Amino acid sequence: MLGWALTFLIVALIAAALGFTGIAGAASSMAQILFVIFLILFVVALVARAVRGTPPM
Repeated sequence: MLGWALTFLIVALIAAALGFTGIAGAASSMAQILFVIFLILFVVALVARAVRGTPPM
């Protein structure tokens, strides 16, 4: 999922540099949404691991 967020971020940066504001805005909002979802899943995984008592590697 982080890979998709980074992909959309790169697409947004390239589109913004070329002046395609509509595409840049759409790609940037999609990258932000995916990044937030990734962060939420990461925090949930950390909490689940802490609750189970699994030591970090």
